[in-house]
Amino acid sequence: MQIRRAEVKDIPSLITLLNEVLEIHARIRSDIFISGTTKYTHEELEKMIQDDQKPIFVAVDDHDDVLGYVFTQIVKQPFSTNMVPFTSLFIDDLCVDNKTRGLGVGKALLDFVKAEAKRLGCYEVTLNVWAGNDAAIRFYEKNGLKIKETTMEFILDEKADH
Repeated sequence: MQIRRAEVKDIPSLITLLNEVLEIHARIRSDIFISGTTKYTHEELEKMIQDDQKPIFVAVDDHDDVLGYVFTQIVKQPFSTNMVPFTSLFIDDLCVDNKTRGLGVGKALLDFVKAEAKRLGCYEVTLNVWAGNDAAIRFYEKNGLKIKETTMEFILDEKADH
């Protein structure tokens, strides 16, 4: 297995995996996520692949087939004047093809991101995970991530149109 920057030729595989992630989220939160869609379009992915501030990495096998991806974003802190300035590498999305889960692809991608963040001089690696995505939470905790903050909600009207 090798990890490299995503290329335009990887977009069909990225879209397939983005759909896998979306369906997980749609099962957890059908009030928010629309089944059958993806987070990014083909055109958006083409632009993102060229963006050095939002690098996308793919794990590929010996035939250069995509096994998984990690979308990242370099984020400059602080959000306000009461915070120490630092840089984070934010994981926007991480997915391993469901046919290759449990084979170390996710750990390899996460380890790669940690090393890349260190190389870039980042202070931390961060990500968001949806409540109810217990497998992802266990995976991240097993790999050393800890809760930094929690977003809470109160749904005002479950029957309201969005």
